[in-house]
Amino acid sequence: MQLIEILFWFSSIWIIPLWSLMWFLPKHEITSRVMNDIRICILPLLIPYAILVIPNILDIFITLGSEMPTPDLVIEFFQDDDVILIGWLHFLAFDILAGRYIWKRMIDLDRPIYLSTPILILSMMVAPLGFLLGIIATWDSKNPSIELTK
Repeated sequence: MQLIEILFWFSSIWIIPLWSLMWFLPKHEITSRVMNDIRICILPLLIPYAILVIPNILDIFITLGSEMPTPDLVIEFFQDDDVILIGWLHFLAFDILAGRYIWKRMIDLDRPIYLSTPILILSMMVAPLGFLLGIIATWDSKNPSIELTK
C-alpha cells in the first residue's frame, strides 16, 4: 500500500469517532475532552496534510497564485494524487473545525440532540450547509457575535 493510500484511510477512519461522539454523546465528558484537545481532534489531520503540502508548496503557489484559478485549472490541478489527498485532508480538517464549532454552540445553548445530530451529520457531509443550519439553530439576534457568552 502506498503512503498516499495509508494517509487517506488513516484520516478517513480517524474522524469517525470524533463525529460519532458529537452526534450521539454531545454532552458527555469524553466528548468534551476529545473535542477540546487539539492533539486529538485536529493535529492528526494536519500532520499528514503538512507532509503532503510542504514538498508541493511551490507547485501549489505557482499553479493557484500565478493567475486567477478557473474551473479548468482546478480540474487539471486535481488530476494529481497528492493534490487530491491534500484536498481531502483540507475538507476533513475544516469540516471537523466547523462541526466542532457548531457542536460547541449547540452545547453552550443547550440545544437538544434531535436538533444537533442531524445538523452535525450535515456538517460532516456538506459542511457549509450544516454550518449554516447550525448558525441558524443557535442564532441569537440580541448577540450575533461569533463568540457565545452565557
